[in-house]
Amino acid sequence: MMAQADSKVLVLGALAGVAGISLAVVCYQGFRSRRRGSCPGLYLNRTNEQRTGVMLVDSPGLPRGQAEVLERLEALIQCVSELKDEMKSLKNALPMLPDHIREELGGQNEARRASLLHRTTPTRRKRAAGTLVGARAGGRSSEEAESEGGYMTALTDSEEEELSDDEQTDEEQPADKLSVLLERIDCLHQGTESDKRESLDVLLEQRDEFGQNSTFLWRLIRAYCDVHDVSSTLEEKKTHAETGKKVGEEAVSLNPTCAESHQWYAIMCGIMAEYDTVQNKIRNGYIFKDHLDKAIELKPQDPMSYYLLGRWCYAVAQLSWIERKVAATLFGDPPSATVEDALNHFLKVEEIKPGYSKLNYVFLAKCYKVLGQRDKARKMCEAACSMNSVSKEDEEAQKELDVLCPALGV
Repeated sequence: MMAQADSKVLVLGALAGVAGISLAVVCYQGFRSRRRGSCPGLYLNRTNEQRTGVMLVDSPGLPRGQAEVLERLEALIQCVSELKDEMKSLKNALPMLPDHIREELGGQNEARRASLLHRTTPTRRKRAAGTLVGARAGGRSSEEAESEGGYMTALTDSEEEELSDDEQTDEEQPADKLSVLLERIDCLHQGTESDKRESLDVLLEQRDEFGQNSTFLWRLIRAYCDVHDVSSTLEEKKTHAETGKKVGEEAVSLNPTCAESHQWYAIMCGIMAEYDTVQNKIRNGYIFKDHLDKAIELKPQDPMSYYLLGRWCYAVAQLSWIERKVAATLFGDPPSATVEDALNHFLKVEEIKPGYSKLNYVFLAKCYKVLGQRDKARKMCEAACSMNSVSKEDEEAQKELDVLCPALGV
């Protein structure tokens, strides 16, 4: 649909062209009056005032070349007069054009409207082309053809703009499809073992379509982690861990600013430590720490990253002298962390989300016990015991409590 401002510009431009031609006609008419006084044999006869038709009668005393020029000028005057009338009609019709088009398209939704515009554009072009042919057949001037051509172009451009808006809506549809998919995957992640396996299967089916989206990829890493946990054979576990780690490498490379990608890649590196050589275990430990630090930098209020970092610090603090020497020999700079570091991370988890997990309370109790703060350790054990066991992680926590509580007198 052509904008009202564009309509005004079109009309004013055409009228300006008419005004220029009219000025030339006025000058010609003045010249003609002077010639009529000096050439008695030449006179004008207005046969119809409404048509402003003009008849030229040649005189024997007028050179033939001048007569032909005057005839052509007379034809031009007639064309200009017709053009003025038609431009006046066009000027009156243009303001009603938007309402007319709205009536044609009323009651249809945007998708249907875009489709209709797409189909009618060639028809309108043919209609405009037919008008131009008719104009030429009727002896209209080139200025009129340019005016109609400009109208056709403006209308076509407007339609193409509307189509591009609808096409943009179509581009947003895959994003909506992805949102529905991810919502389903998040629900399956919270479900049973079969749900977790189904989650991985669904994600693999959709990987060709959404494999370049980081929100999709980190859930794929998580799905490999879930299926690793529920797998029964060592070979199957190792396969899922290796594949999940490769997906993690791809995810952090694709979008280095996605905190969840860094977080789940770190988790897969930690899982791979169960199946690698000593050298690769230490290397994965460094990778684990680096990507957790990055995840915390990108998303500082995620309790899971602090919990994992607390686990890493606690494990490093428990390394023997020999293990530290091996790390120093292989990498030059052995990992360094203390129980106090681990305690601070576990406390950060509780600060962000109190009662985050049964295992977080267990590790708080462990840290306090190592640091000699037994009263605080017992309180953490009591808090852990008050939570129900609903996951494998909770079952792991309960096993820890069964050993820890008697040692603390709980």
